[in-house]
Amino acid sequence: MPVHFPLKLVGRRMLAPTVAHLSFVRDDGQPLDFVPGQFVQVHFTYADGTATRRSYSLATIHDHAIGPGEAVEIAVSYVPGGAATAMFEGLDQGDCIDASGPYGRFCLMPTDANRRYLLIGTGTGVTPYRSMLPLLEKAMAERGVEVVLLFGARTPEELLYGDEFRAFAEAHPNFRFLPCFSREMPAPGSAQDHADVRHGYVQNFLEEFAPSADTDIAYLCGNPNMVDACFEVLKERGLPVPQIRREKYVSSK
Repeated sequence: MPVHFPLKLVGRRMLAPTVAHLSFVRDDGQPLDFVPGQFVQVHFTYADGTATRRSYSLATIHDHAIGPGEAVEIAVSYVPGGAATAMFEGLDQGDCIDASGPYGRFCLMPTDANRRYLLIGTGTGVTPYRSMLPLLEKAMAERGVEVVLLFGARTPEELLYGDEFRAFAEAHPNFRFLPCFSREMPAPGSAQDHADVRHGYVQNFLEEFAPSADTDIAYLCGNPNMVDACFEVLKERGLPVPQIRREKYVSSK
């Protein structure tokens, strides 16, 4: 049986018009052992009393356990009419939710010997990559690995954690951050307007990096159509399935 624990809301900020960044602490005083890339499940009930749950990747920037009192962070997409949305919007500071986990294997592996990571994400599918930043920093320092993050959003205001990824790229020459906007580009001369910005879907720019089975491990997280499209491109480039790690995000009510 999974271990359940209470999470107390301690912070909330909007990342985009329909996405909130929520910060919790474990209210039982225990640490949360996790590997960046894993997720927790939040348990609640529908209005008729039926039990249900939703999964959320941990966005906490960490490389191991989240200690007592340290923030357990997730990004939540608000879906009109959604039961989970209503539950989260109804939370006040100090209120608790029931959670379990962590779960999942969408993680960097200590046995990886690749020369480059291709990280592709859309929407809240970018949250695991935020959590992985300390481990990526370590891999770049210890074995010279290169990292490319292709992040798809419709508009600049929907680019979750964009400022953080851009700052990380500026501080780490081996990390390249490419925002891909499918609808609206940043205003010329704005902070989001730089040489690595692309106009279109993330899958359209994979070929630019010549994916290779000899050098690359790819991570795909987010919209199922994007994950499937990128998976096909990578297979065509010769990457074996074990070198393509996938997690699909589906918004549900």
